[in-house]
Amino acid sequence: MTKLNSLLLFAGLTSATLVLPSMASMIPSVALASAHAEQKTKRVPALRDKVYSQLARAQKLADDGDVKGGLAALDSVKERASSMNSYEKAMMYNFYGFIYYNENRLGEAIDAFENVVAQTDIPESLTLSTLFSLAQLSMANDDYQGVIDYLTRWDKVNTKAQPDSYYVLKSQAYYQMSQYQDALAAINTAIALAEKDGKTPKENWLVLQRALYYSLQQPEQVVAVIEKMIALYNKPEYWLQLSGMYGEVGREKEQLATIEAAYQQGFVTSKSDLRNLAQVYMFNGLPYKAAKVMKTAQAKGVVADNVKNNAFIAEAFVQAKEERKSLAYFEKAAKQSQEGIYDQRLAEVHLNLEQYAEAADAARAALEKGGLQHESNAYVALGMAQFNLQNFDASILAFEQAEKHKRSERLAQQWIKYVKNEKLHAETLKQALL
Repeated sequence: MTKLNSLLLFAGLTSATLVLPSMASMIPSVALASAHAEQKTKRVPALRDKVYSQLARAQKLADDGDVKGGLAALDSVKERASSMNSYEKAMMYNFYGFIYYNENRLGEAIDAFENVVAQTDIPESLTLSTLFSLAQLSMANDDYQGVIDYLTRWDKVNTKAQPDSYYVLKSQAYYQMSQYQDALAAINTAIALAEKDGKTPKENWLVLQRALYYSLQQPEQVVAVIEKMIALYNKPEYWLQLSGMYGEVGREKEQLATIEAAYQQGFVTSKSDLRNLAQVYMFNGLPYKAAKVMKTAQAKGVVADNVKNNAFIAEAFVQAKEERKSLAYFEKAAKQSQEGIYDQRLAEVHLNLEQYAEAADAARAALEKGGLQHESNAYVALGMAQFNLQNFDASILAFEQAEKHKRSERLAQQWIKYVKNEKLHAETLKQALL
């Protein structure tokens, strides 16, 4: 099973990535023209025209960009708070909250909206919308327990079905607190509600759902979510993520088909993704395609001309039975490495191609550089090359060195015996021809 580094797909889901609604949708409507109508939802005190006009002045100043003037106008209203009823105070604090939020003064905005819901005898709709705004502001302020607490208070007032935004917000807060099961239940409900109403789940909901399934180590569910994300949003990164997850769950054929489809669509462009594609090809027995992908990427300058990549291309060509094409890449890797491993591989390929002089040179270079994991292999290659060049004494000497290593001892002894016999035969034949 090929495991690609798919975890990087889910990392980084922090509060910074959580997008709050616009101010218009988040903060209860403060359009003063509708302020009187608000009272009809509940038996509340009247919003007097005098207070109405003062709040309207503060709103106009803030809307025109004079935030300082708007706050000063509200402060003048607040100075007479002792003569105001609860509804008027609530509307005043609502304006404070609105202005503070627009100025990104979240702590002060939260305090202001707390003062809104602290008032008695205000419309239920104002209480609900303000509590929900407080939950959203707490999310923006990284107070995740505060989000849950405000939503709990909202629940106690609300008498209607919860909207999907309620479940999304709850899920985001639980996720940040690492309460993944609770977060998953909430986001699943939000998605189910949207789909029930014939709506498409928002992309960031699915991103959160995917992250939760991954955190809960449910890879098959992660796969199902990414499949849905491709169907709905078809972004290049989702194709690559799906391929990686197919590898994680052991569905290698689907992994190959998915990443190949992504490559054909031009979605595989980074050096890491191209290398992943090549590795998937190798794993699925397609070494020639693996070599071609890396070779092309290297030629375009996307993949570096370095030891690691040259060796990969060379080995892929060897596995593809294209050994002549591997030579150039083994030669580059050998020049780029201070150790002899790639000179040794070069010697072995030259041997297979019956290029014995080149094999002998490469084997000697490998031994001279050193750093070999299995030095005996280089001596064996040198001994075989020298034998085929009819350099019997040099061949025997190389095999005697190989004999000193336990892993090649028996093989070397067999070769020594064989080379000595061939040497004797050659000498006998030479004498006979004199």
